[in-house]
Amino acid sequence: MEQEVTLMEMLEAREARARRQRELLDCLSCPVVSFTMNIPGPVKNGPVIRRAFREGLLRLDAALDAPGLGVVSREEIDLPTGCEALWAVSGPGRTIKELCAAIEDRDPLGRLFDLDVLDPERGGWSREDLGLSPRRCLVCGREGKGCASRRLHSVEELQEKTREILTGFFARQDREALAGQAARALMYEVCTTPKPGLVDRHNNGSHRDMDLFTFLDSTTALLPYWHQAVSIGQETAGLLPEETFARLREAGLAAERAMFRATGGVNTHKGAVFSLGCVLGAAGRLWTLEGPCRDAARLLAECALMSASAAEEAFSALTPETARTFGARLYLETGLRGIRGEVAGGFPSVLETGLPTLRALLREGVSLERAGISVLLALMARTSDTNLIARGGPEGQRWAAAQAAELLAQSPLPALEAVEALDREMIRRNLSPGGCADLLAVTYFLHAVTDG
Repeated sequence: MEQEVTLMEMLEAREARARRQRELLDCLSCPVVSFTMNIPGPVKNGPVIRRAFREGLLRLDAALDAPGLGVVSREEIDLPTGCEALWAVSGPGRTIKELCAAIEDRDPLGRLFDLDVLDPERGGWSREDLGLSPRRCLVCGREGKGCASRRLHSVEELQEKTREILTGFFARQDREALAGQAARALMYEVCTTPKPGLVDRHNNGSHRDMDLFTFLDSTTALLPYWHQAVSIGQETAGLLPEETFARLREAGLAAERAMFRATGGVNTHKGAVFSLGCVLGAAGRLWTLEGPCRDAARLLAECALMSASAAEEAFSALTPETARTFGARLYLETGLRGIRGEVAGGFPSVLETGLPTLRALLREGVSLERAGISVLLALMARTSDTNLIARGGPEGQRWAAAQAAELLAQSPLPALEAVEALDREMIRRNLSPGGCADLLAVTYFLHAVTDG
């Protein structure tokens, strides 16, 4: 539980900070930046406040680094009375104050930062010394001192505004980070080389209508959708999981159209739009102010909650007359559910094969790309890839799975020459494990955003 502090404790913390400021000024004879947080109410510290404080430190570091100002010493403390930092900086006090004021004025989050600059020669620098207007009220935007002195806003109003600022900033920051990781996962997947039967840096695999650049074009076109998928999850977190999935499906259809426009009608990432989009929606649903969910099993379980009922409804409605796609006909003939069943089941192939294989090899010092090749082979060996079945029938899929399993039986890190030989043979047979490629991308994404 977050700890409340008293006025006396706050006054004592302020006096202790002032003493340390004087000591640093006397000892180092250079300006000192004193950074604290403007947090209303009796709770002055906690995980979210610390997260905002760390963001402020990053901004301060970047601002000082740009003009080449050196930080002579850094002191940072984490107390119930709040987070504090005292940085001694080599440079003109006025310049440092200008940089700090710019951080405070940069965006709403900066309104929660209090960056004082103390100069051994002249004392503290104020905004008025720079010709800047006083800081504005957190709630109404008027001059803050007037509102504070007249107590125009309740503590509850100030706390609500603070939470609004923190939520808006970190929701957007994490959305951008997750979307960026999704795009990176797709690029890692296509660049992993060699990949039997698939587009990679060496060749186009069993595909005549696409190459590496087609995939890069597609990845770029899909970036707005990855943002949107996380946003949909965040916006519908209080609704039933099925509501999130319904909105994702609608947005995903628009994303597919964007993909086809970018690729000239070539299907590069339709499976990824569905699978990775669902994972991003789950990440949005499970997002909190402290940050994205770092539990892969929980994320994938949320995917199952979101999509299972829609999958069951779709499968139960299929008849020989309504089964228009290869996947639908295959389900009626064999019961194989493809990627829809994989997502509805919580991605068992990723959770039980993809992630464990990748992380075990990385712990042994294997490069990410080299480990990714083994992950793809493991997925091929253990997953019924409907893309393989579509191209080579059940016997083609079984043959490819047996070849991948044989390579892994020889070594968990098969020789590249052997993988390249399998690539050539799969190209000759016109086989492509596109479903496993999508699962590899999901594996890359989850490895990047979750704890090992």
